[in-house]
Amino acid sequence: MTHPSGSFSFDLVIFGATGDLSLRKLVPALYHRDVAGQLNDDVRLFAVARGEMPDEEFRSLARGALDRHLDAKDFSEAAVERFVSRFRYLSLDAETPADYAALAKALNGGTERVLVFYLAMAPRFFGPICTQLAAAGLNRPQARVVLEKPIGHDLASARAVNGAVAAAFSEDRVFRIDHYLGKETVQNLMALRFANALFEPVWHRGVIDHVQVTVAEKIGVEGRAGYYDHAGALRDMVQNHLLQLLCLVAMEPPNAFAADAVRDEKLKVLEALRPLTDGTIGEKTVRGQYAAGAVDGGAVPGYGEEIGRDDSTTETFVVVKAEVETWRWAGVPFYLRTGKRLPVRRSEIVVQFRPVPHLIFPAAARDVVPNRLVIRLQPDEGISLHMMSKVPGPGGMRLRTAPLNLSFAETFQGRQPDAYERLLMDVVRGNPMLFMRSDEVDAAWRWIEPILAGWQSQSDRPKPYTAGSWGPSAAIGLIERDGRTWHEDMR
Repeated sequence: MTHPSGSFSFDLVIFGATGDLSLRKLVPALYHRDVAGQLNDDVRLFAVARGEMPDEEFRSLARGALDRHLDAKDFSEAAVERFVSRFRYLSLDAETPADYAALAKALNGGTERVLVFYLAMAPRFFGPICTQLAAAGLNRPQARVVLEKPIGHDLASARAVNGAVAAAFSEDRVFRIDHYLGKETVQNLMALRFANALFEPVWHRGVIDHVQVTVAEKIGVEGRAGYYDHAGALRDMVQNHLLQLLCLVAMEPPNAFAADAVRDEKLKVLEALRPLTDGTIGEKTVRGQYAAGAVDGGAVPGYGEEIGRDDSTTETFVVVKAEVETWRWAGVPFYLRTGKRLPVRRSEIVVQFRPVPHLIFPAAARDVVPNRLVIRLQPDEGISLHMMSKVPGPGGMRLRTAPLNLSFAETFQGRQPDAYERLLMDVVRGNPMLFMRSDEVDAAWRWIEPILAGWQSQSDRPKPYTAGSWGPSAAIGLIERDGRTWHEDMR
């Protein structure tokens, strides 16, 4: 229910509420929306996990999470106390039917309200939880379920998860979350393309040379070793985050700014990806695993030491050369790169334009660099267009690259909401535009799975790279064989 003020009345149940995702992302996001006035006084928040604890103990956990993860200027004792008092804690075993009866009893009194179930848990629990929610009568018309990535670990398991969820909740009530799609810059990519006459006429193979999508992390596996060693960078990052970013760059203009119109066009991109076969996987992919090194001047261990065994073949770094087989993009490679223990934390999309067809300037001025559009997703969201410009002053025609920079922090004053804040409120609103449909998940896994199978059939291990570097040298070789280079400019 939406009030005229733009605030909402709803019930939110967080499964896995004591986990890292809940305390690090969801609790702070809800706090910010509460402070912004979007949570009505009657909003009820239910924290669900297996362990027993009184309400006040969970509220103490939530206070601690806010203290750790909020900027000092955003922390208000009064606001924090008001917010955490909304939480009620419930002990629930995901596979025990009687526990869902207790949950249904706790939710009494809100049958006409929006009810959101957020499954901040491993995907193997998605099907059983949704089955039990339906058996307890909690899949009522106003109920929605949020699924965290990854959806399965391969095509078969993804289909099994989606099938089990679909048996309990119709597709329009299933929200598969990818927090990258909630970032302001990602949404601004659509505005950049479809609300400005400048870019769309040149957004094609005749003008664009290639596209790079990079998601670089400085951290290692930290507390996620158990999950990560069974997933790896390809499943954890490429199958969802990077492919979704590729889709937004490559999709055709939708006929309307509507959820299914946008998602239809993203699906077409996924279905147009050229399959990678055994004969091309070696030349179009690189996988690596970090060894001991230094990040930010401090020594860090290698992956094997972090997880407690040195025989793992899990990749912590991936490069994939993807190609979209459409008239617009034929011959334009999309280089996807992601890794842990890299020199910087940075996520960006680089659209590299072709060189000018004929240089009219004298030889001294011919150090001309092709234009590029850099879309920064984190840590400082913004967009910059790198253009050639004359250096001011006498001395003839001297040219240098100069960026036209749009920094969201500078242009749009004030705090920029976190992606989870936006996505959580989109679930409450019932707006699925920034969430993946089941057929998108299916298409992404169909393209990813042959890469996994190809790697498994190869006898070589992931290529080692020193922590704090930009990955194995083979990653540089892959792009330089095409006469191109990675964009690693920090501006």
